[in-house]
Amino acid sequence: MACWLVLLSALFLLAGSSAHPPMRLATHSRPKLTVRSQTDTATTLPGNTTITDLDSASYVNVFIGTTNGGHVFPGATLPHGMVKVGLDTDSPGNQAGYDANVNFNVTGFSQLHDSGTGGGTSLSNFKLWPLPECGSFSSCNTSMFVRKTLRKVLPDGSPDDAGSPGYFATNLSTGVQVELTASRRTALHRYTFPPSSREPRIVVDITNDGLISNTEPVVNVNTTTGRVTGGARFASSFGPKRYSVYTCVDFKGDGYDFEAPTEYGVWMDNAPEQNSTQLIQLYSGFVSEMGALLTFPPSSNSIHTTILARVGVSFISSDQACANAESEIPDFDFDETVATARGTWNELLSRIQVDTQGVDNEITELFYSSLYRTHISPADYTGENPNWSSTEPYYDSFYCNWDTYRTLYPLMSLHDPEVFARIVRGMINIQQHEGWLPECRGATVQQFIQGGSNGDPILGEFFVKFYEHASALNVSADDLYTALLADAEEQSPNWNLQGRQTTVWKQYNFIPSDIYGSGGTATKQVSRTLEYSFGDFSISQVARILNKTDDVAKYQARAGNFFNVWNEMVTLPGNSSIKGMMQPRFADGQWNYTDPRHCSVNDPLQSTCYLDATNRDGFYESSPMVYSQYVPQDTAKLILLQGGNESFINRLNLIIDQNYFDVTDEPSQQIPFMYHYANRPGLSTQRSRMIISESYNTTVSGLPGNDDSGAMASYAVFYLAGMYPLPATRQFLLASPYFPKITFYNPLFNTTTTIIAHNFRGNPQSGIGGTVFVKSVTIDGQPWHSNCYLDWDVFVNGSTIELELTSDINITCGEGSDALPPSLSTGGYSGSM
Repeated sequence: MACWLVLLSALFLLAGSSAHPPMRLATHSRPKLTVRSQTDTATTLPGNTTITDLDSASYVNVFIGTTNGGHVFPGATLPHGMVKVGLDTDSPGNQAGYDANVNFNVTGFSQLHDSGTGGGTSLSNFKLWPLPECGSFSSCNTSMFVRKTLRKVLPDGSPDDAGSPGYFATNLSTGVQVELTASRRTALHRYTFPPSSREPRIVVDITNDGLISNTEPVVNVNTTTGRVTGGARFASSFGPKRYSVYTCVDFKGDGYDFEAPTEYGVWMDNAPEQNSTQLIQLYSGFVSEMGALLTFPPSSNSIHTTILARVGVSFISSDQACANAESEIPDFDFDETVATARGTWNELLSRIQVDTQGVDNEITELFYSSLYRTHISPADYTGENPNWSSTEPYYDSFYCNWDTYRTLYPLMSLHDPEVFARIVRGMINIQQHEGWLPECRGATVQQFIQGGSNGDPILGEFFVKFYEHASALNVSADDLYTALLADAEEQSPNWNLQGRQTTVWKQYNFIPSDIYGSGGTATKQVSRTLEYSFGDFSISQVARILNKTDDVAKYQARAGNFFNVWNEMVTLPGNSSIKGMMQPRFADGQWNYTDPRHCSVNDPLQSTCYLDATNRDGFYESSPMVYSQYVPQDTAKLILLQGGNESFINRLNLIIDQNYFDVTDEPSQQIPFMYHYANRPGLSTQRSRMIISESYNTTVSGLPGNDDSGAMASYAVFYLAGMYPLPATRQFLLASPYFPKITFYNPLFNTTTTIIAHNFRGNPQSGIGGTVFVKSVTIDGQPWHSNCYLDWDVFVNGSTIELELTSDINITCGEGSDALPPSLSTGGYSGSM
């Protein structure tokens, strides 16, 4: 989802001790990380592979991409945690709440966020807000629009914020220090008030989500304990539906005890009412701001008063929110919660380890920070599904599969298959109850589909990689295949939200421009044709494993439907050598026309291709020039259609050099690696390295666009690892890693796969040249037949892959007939797995 998509309608570590200085200051927003070299202590990982023992979480910079359109969430969460507690601002780019720009006010500290999304502001529910001084109870500023304030600013002009996996902190201009951490469904806040605060207060804001969309809010205050419960209904970020969510907030002194708040009350707008305990507004329109306000006794043990606020969240009820909080953080132990979160992150991130000798610190920081962001979404909402009861896992925040299916799930295959299996089980369960696999989903409701039914390649990716272990991972092969067939064969009543335009797809073998049905908008016909084709290829891959030979033939044939929107007569205006384009087509077979430059920086009309029912161009978020390269299942056929290797290479060069390639958007992702198929892998290596050099860095503006729920992060991880995935296959395209050694530990297989780059001489800053091109490959000491791809078996077996690097960009894939990466038309994907 590009940064311009519109809607349709500082490392700071805790010592682990509860005896902490009462006003620890955040150090800086972009932490200087201490990078270990190869001389650090080594350890033997499972699989008998020895590599540098990295504290991988210490390399994570949570602030990369938090401003200038990256929309990254830098707050505290667990891997795939439901609760993502963080700082919210009044920035127009606050899709994830945060913005590193110090000129924007802080509006609160809310419990739920998405990361990297490009629609409207997502979630940002149940803000808490500390008030150090406000005179009398009734004079306190409770309204978000009045209470908001700036952060303290460091000498370098950056905000006084800090963060690391599982922890976030900031210092407000009011003198209050805020620290945040989280378990799966519960947030823990720590508010340290300045010495002048003799009546510290905390606002609980029930109503102000990121879209300011609440209806039907309820707030209650327990006068004995100060517990605040409540909930409301809110608008989804990227779809037409609304969701309900609930909270339960408890308070405790840190370093001192109190039995109850000294004052309590509820508020509406900017008017607190002391001793009132309940507000309910049950009508459908937008209602005023509502919440609770509590005053706490100051600490007698310190000049600073520190209050802990434990915030449980549930999509079921306030009672369940309370139960979540009580079970997950029973003792209000902030430092222990931080330590647990960090340990969880460290174990996960350390499954992929790198040798940092000869590597710039920024590259290692970029690698682990990107890997970290691939585990923020989707979110584990298990036990929090209000739509049906099930014993299966339930995952949400698929925002959206169109963004993530290309690279995020293949990366998960390499090091986190158990969670991948749980996500797949949850997706199958959604299909069983709603009829189709989820495509775009948030806060338990369906959101708008961006392209095809891209849950298909995600399930295909899982099964092709793990079919021999599916039963052990509690994934039913029969249920998985049934879910795929529902997408492929059953007409959805609304293909804007789920499923496909299946009847038309099966009748015409493409999506015509002039078929207007009642089940969805007549848009994205060409890009949907291409994505439906790849979805059917994914299904054919699963059918092949299950020995369903008729289905293999059927879905492989449908995988070739991309050819039905290939118009060989269309040329690029001003360059007749670029001939043949994916184009819209009418039901009678006649061609429609979309300028190949449409929806690119070269479009003379500066047209758009947003998610908009009025767009009839046939493409979504990219140009015909880019989509004409999207046939990952049969790139060999695409090369023939485009005139052979030389013409294909010239087209790729033009696409990149003339900026049709859009690094901010997913349809372009595979293009830099497509030179492999024309037997010029050196060009792929150089192009991909230039993209990292030009478009990624470790600043708050370090992403080229939205992170898209980890899509851009996983893309960067693969480029830095020297690979590019082919979803729903057993192949990875191969280049050279940015490290002399990289290992992947897979806990399902209990194996560690090692890639060693011999003759490694560092990474040219510009991405151009260098000793970075793969001359030859050996696997476990034996020559490998291709310099261009690896098979999945090397990651199953825990192999050692050795790459000989050269400075010669003119290297090839090799000499044999199987040196080139597979394609359907050349016999690839036809044998046994």
